[in-house]
Amino acid sequence: MSLSWHFAAATAIGLLLSMASFLLMTETQRKVLYKRIRNMSPLPAQDQQKSGSKTSPSPGTPEKKVPSNNPLPVEHKDIFPPWRRDTLWSAARSSLHAQKEQLHAATDGFVDTLFRDGLLPFTADYRTCTSPSSTYTPMGISLSEVAALGDFPNYAELSGVPLPKPYREFNIESALPRPYRPFRWAYHQTMSLTKMETDWWLELEKSYVERIAERKELFAKNGKQVLDYLPGSELGCKELMEMTLQFLCARYPQYFLLAYSKDKGYIFHNRLLQNETVVREMHPLHVLLENVPEDFAVMIRNPEDGYHYFRAGILCSSLGWSVATKLGMQLKEIHKPIPDYKEKMEFSMDRYFAKLPTDRPIQRGSWGLEVDQPLFMPPGHPHEAYRDSQSPDLDISRIHLRVDWQTLRRLPLSGSIIFNFKALFTPVEDFR
Repeated sequence: MSLSWHFAAATAIGLLLSMASFLLMTETQRKVLYKRIRNMSPLPAQDQQKSGSKTSPSPGTPEKKVPSNNPLPVEHKDIFPPWRRDTLWSAARSSLHAQKEQLHAATDGFVDTLFRDGLLPFTADYRTCTSPSSTYTPMGISLSEVAALGDFPNYAELSGVPLPKPYREFNIESALPRPYRPFRWAYHQTMSLTKMETDWWLELEKSYVERIAERKELFAKNGKQVLDYLPGSELGCKELMEMTLQFLCARYPQYFLLAYSKDKGYIFHNRLLQNETVVREMHPLHVLLENVPEDFAVMIRNPEDGYHYFRAGILCSSLGWSVATKLGMQLKEIHKPIPDYKEKMEFSMDRYFAKLPTDRPIQRGSWGLEVDQPLFMPPGHPHEAYRDSQSPDLDISRIHLRVDWQTLRRLPLSGSIIFNFKALFTPVEDFR
């Protein structure tokens, strides 16, 4: 008999024996075998071939990486938040001044594959764009569609975050802030991230009139240290202002009203301050300064790298920093002073900002003990001296729990991310 016949017979006998052994295995033994087989990987193609080199690579020589069938990692600039284009028509139907024919023409011309090549440049003003039908925000919405929606569109529909329930029994004269306590016993500082309570995005209390006056005085004295904006932030600022006024009118209808005039456009009536604001005559951040006692930072995505930058803001209650010291910075640059931020948080924070949906706003709080109630403390402020020393003569009546209550949300048209916070003070003597 030939050698090949003996080899075939031996192979057949081996297979029969292997099959018999397999059939005699217990179920547990078979599972172990299946697992081992699944974990086996074929040798790379280059390892199956004989090397032409006569010497083995030295320990310091990096081995060539084996090509993988897995998809290549996505570049950060190619990561976008979830779109809500499907809400454009429903939002237009409920908006008073939406140009529905213009919106129909714009939506018909949308081509998904051309979107990335037509992103609005980082520093461009959306109002002066020369090709609005083919220029898009990171939300996949063209500037023609933004224009067709008009002023004060239905942001609740566009974002997926409902307007607040009317708080008609609210009385500003006796209103106290909710007792924000973002710590756990025994006083461990926590991130305390939770889903935003949308009815409480913006909250008023009895010091409203005094606080607005204080913030306007801070701006008059400090200017761009507390309020400033860079090119490219126009759409984000407008969108933020409109959403804010819509919220106030829905939540506190007894105090605020948004009316429309053919001559002046939208007018915001503030019964608490007994005045009115012609919205189009003032920069959006100044509208907020005049009416909303909270801070806002506008973070905008740069299409060149996909990262978010601080491009506009009104901040009257920052501690150790100001708008002037942080404006224009990338997220990681803003948080550079934070210990271990680069090693432990930078990647996850950038990824979180890149993917944050419009319908999932969050809230959190940070806290500390403060002497008196300093609202604005830029770098070098004399009040910082209290943090460098302790005095036995300091009266406890001057010590306050300071809570910075913060929210984070994405705007549905511009894709800007809004960081909003307010400072709340409680005398330590009020605690039992």
